[in-house]
Amino acid sequence: MELYPAPEQTIVGTARRLRGGETSCVRIVEQCLQRIDEQESRIHAWVLVDREGSLTRARELDAELATGTDRGALHGIPVGIKDIVDVAGWPTAAGSPGWKDKIAAADAEVVARLKAAGAILLGKTVTTQYASFDPPPTCNPWNLDHTPGGSSSGSAAAVAAGMCLGAIGSQTGGSITRPASFCGVAGCKPTHGRVSLRGILPLAPNLDHPGPIARTVDDLAVMLDAIAGYDAGDPYSIDRPPEPTATTLDPEGIAAPRLGQLEGLFADLVDETVKSAFAAALKKLRGGGAAISSTPLPADFSDVLAPHALVMAAEAAAVHEQRFTAEPQEYDPCITKLITDGLAASVTDYIRARDLQVHLKRQMLDCFAEVDALICPATTSAAPDRSTTGNPAFNSPWSFTGLPTVSFPMGLSSAGLPLAIQIVGRPFEEAALFQVARWCERVISQ
Repeated sequence: MELYPAPEQTIVGTARRLRGGETSCVRIVEQCLQRIDEQESRIHAWVLVDREGSLTRARELDAELATGTDRGALHGIPVGIKDIVDVAGWPTAAGSPGWKDKIAAADAEVVARLKAAGAILLGKTVTTQYASFDPPPTCNPWNLDHTPGGSSSGSAAAVAAGMCLGAIGSQTGGSITRPASFCGVAGCKPTHGRVSLRGILPLAPNLDHPGPIARTVDDLAVMLDAIAGYDAGDPYSIDRPPEPTATTLDPEGIAAPRLGQLEGLFADLVDETVKSAFAAALKKLRGGGAAISSTPLPADFSDVLAPHALVMAAEAAAVHEQRFTAEPQEYDPCITKLITDGLAASVTDYIRARDLQVHLKRQMLDCFAEVDALICPATTSAAPDRSTTGNPAFNSPWSFTGLPTVSFPMGLSSAGLPLAIQIVGRPFEEAALFQVARWCERVISQ
């Protein structure tokens, strides 16, 4: 496996080959299905694979291209869908055996948008139970003895193994960035409210973020453009004008960015392997012309992990209380503890945590006064063993503040496991964030 894929392994490269007549939608799907046949018995990334449905859709999309209908960069691109996201006619089991026959009546908004953009849904990818912390059956493609991360475990592993070209994940703590990082692929957690939550099983709605996982920053941008936008049917959706990201990506024309290096917990909790790789990545970025300065975090940021955990627990308890009370045996240990903690939380503590969330969102804007984006490691360590999904400490703050992030590989550990860097942007300014991330990805991967 390689951290930096060849063009034919990416969405953008495949789309170019498709329009150049070098491949077809059917052939692209067949190649993904072949990789699933070869690797799924070891990796366990999928809950459901719709072989016939995906091939039928591929034939339809080939016919559209033949008659001049081109839906855009995702036309004919196979993607996976995390199994907390509704696809009409498919079960949404959310990692729970008790929900394996729970058939979705309608598509989630993100699924409807992907279909309209011409993406081909290969199937449902494994999630940790209810998108929480219990280890999944999925293995890390780089080393089967290590976790792929969670909760978007199958999405990241499937993309890393070439079983699909992109996938939908979700993040409440670190569930896009962490698995993408551990599996050596790219991940984007958009601004909270940028991508609709409608049709997605909630964990904690004031923290939940759907987003794409793919091989490169360019691929993430293509997927985000398809799924982002206001949805009047989602009370958490924010009505902001659409801001295309993929069409503005021209790394050759982007000035070297000003980056704010974050310290605090990002220096205190990092292990030596990630610390060394991050220092090497910063050296490359400086060599490419980036101006990197230390950016102090707000004083309240030092306590961010505790209120994040409280909001997650309290809102998860509100989502699951009725079923958890009736059928506690259906819940795995980590989600059980999360719900139990939430049920024990006081209303006043929850309100204080939510007040801090609002306050910290405003305070974080000051961090961008003299920089284009913030930069830090994506994870505290390389992927640990499969008894855990890893530490989300470097991701939870961005779920709490709702700021958009993009992560991508920065190297390998001495044990050959992927390590990643994380770029953080201003709220609802994903286009500017992607420009910075694409520039940084190009410099680091050289």
